[in-house]
Amino acid sequence: MKGRLLTSLLAMVVLSGLQAQETPVVPRLVVGITIDQLRMDYVEAFSALYGERGFKRLLKEGRTYQHLEYDFVDVDKSSSVASIYSGTTPYNHGIVGDMWLDRNTLRMVNCVDDANFMGVYTSESTSPVRLKVSNLVDELMVATQGMAETYSIAPTREMAVLSAGHASKGAFWLNDETGKWSGTTYYADFPTWVSAYNDRQGLDFRIDGMEWMPYLPINAYQYLSNDTKRIAFKHKFDDERKNKYRKFKTSPYANDEVNRLANACLNNTPMGQDRVPDLLQLAYYAGNYDHQPSSEHYIEMQDVYVRLDHALAELLDILDRKVGLRNTLVFITSTGYSDPEPVDDPKYRIPGGEFHIARCSALLNLYLAAIYGEGQYVEAHNNQEIYLNHKLIEQKQLDLAEILSRSSEFLIQFSGVKDVYSSQRLKLGAWTPEVGKIKNRYNSECSGDLWIDVLPGWTMVREHSLDTEVIRNIYVSVPLFFFGWNVKPEVVHTPLSVGNIVPTLAHFMRIRAPNASDLPPLTDVRRQ
Repeated sequence: MKGRLLTSLLAMVVLSGLQAQETPVVPRLVVGITIDQLRMDYVEAFSALYGERGFKRLLKEGRTYQHLEYDFVDVDKSSSVASIYSGTTPYNHGIVGDMWLDRNTLRMVNCVDDANFMGVYTSESTSPVRLKVSNLVDELMVATQGMAETYSIAPTREMAVLSAGHASKGAFWLNDETGKWSGTTYYADFPTWVSAYNDRQGLDFRIDGMEWMPYLPINAYQYLSNDTKRIAFKHKFDDERKNKYRKFKTSPYANDEVNRLANACLNNTPMGQDRVPDLLQLAYYAGNYDHQPSSEHYIEMQDVYVRLDHALAELLDILDRKVGLRNTLVFITSTGYSDPEPVDDPKYRIPGGEFHIARCSALLNLYLAAIYGEGQYVEAHNNQEIYLNHKLIEQKQLDLAEILSRSSEFLIQFSGVKDVYSSQRLKLGAWTPEVGKIKNRYNSECSGDLWIDVLPGWTMVREHSLDTEVIRNIYVSVPLFFFGWNVKPEVVHTPLSVGNIVPTLAHFMRIRAPNASDLPPLTDVRRQ
């Protein structure tokens, strides 16, 4: 009897020890996957096309939040990634978009351009210096005194650098001209394992023989169109020599390249192999091919999700083999926007029109000159923003608040204008939910003095870039998945903010949240 009791006690101790070993108190590895333009409604709509190891596994074994919300306007890949990993909005972190107007030079600048740091395997000079707050990587490196392994891998440099933050050990992206994995001298020495990958397995050795064709039989793609005559597609990336890598990065094959380098990273670094938590940040693409309308490439869009499903399944298998999913906390989310769609056919008679920002700016300048005397009061314009000439206003000793008020009253009279928000109104005016979302996107260092809210259905005509965009204030369903590390399976329909992600990760990693992250963590993600 005593022998049986002793055996039972020993078994309990051994099992308890194994369980503790399998599920560490702090995840050994956190993997963040940001999927550009991923939509939850498409994830659900194409579910019949998936295998069992990708999205279906995430929905069955993971925790899914179906309605993640970005609480600012004009979301794009840069502003979204900066917000995900800093836990705040452009008002604080300073990344209002991929590009913006530099007030000093009146030229467009990229959000990660920095002439002070040379590129590696690229001519692009790059750093995260315009990111004005700390992010999750920064806080992890501070907490571990630089001992954590932190790397970021993405098809585009904006997503790679803005997720990596200021203190990462490396950020890598695909060069638009050569297809090599590139980096910047801002971070630590460029890893030899990335150079070795470029020299032996680089995309440039393989791309000329690659073709994108439907993964499944063409009749399986029955969504997004009522067209019964389906024609298979074939895209060869070497058809246009100068743009082949740019086009490649808008195909689902870019996700496979991310997985290949992620696998090399796990093979050549000690990620997830000790008690110090590490962080691997990846980015995928789930948008339209070559940024074309989904209505013209509806079969490709379905194939994107089929191949994305396989890429996620492959990554989960890699993580399980290298680190173990019980030791790994995976989160997956979206950049929260979609490429613009073209103008609807006139035969449907949907109300709309054209709004020309250049003409609007010129007329505003004439109006202000008629009131305050000759001068170039409007310095520049970009998208829906107008920049006033602050030096001229100061020289003439004019009241900026008065000029902003008069300008708003003038602009609101234009056809197609729903409302006008001045910088003064955003900073000092009464708060409403709509004002709050516009203010959260505003940043005094790079935003305009006047933001014009154009009516839905109207087309913004940008003369300087020769492009147009139809304004559609539609809801994009953004998912958030947590997976691995004893996560409690559940599908949650209650909306939450993108700002909840990073404090949740910091809570589970037992480190500080980034310095501008003021939302509480989600504490019901794990099993008790």
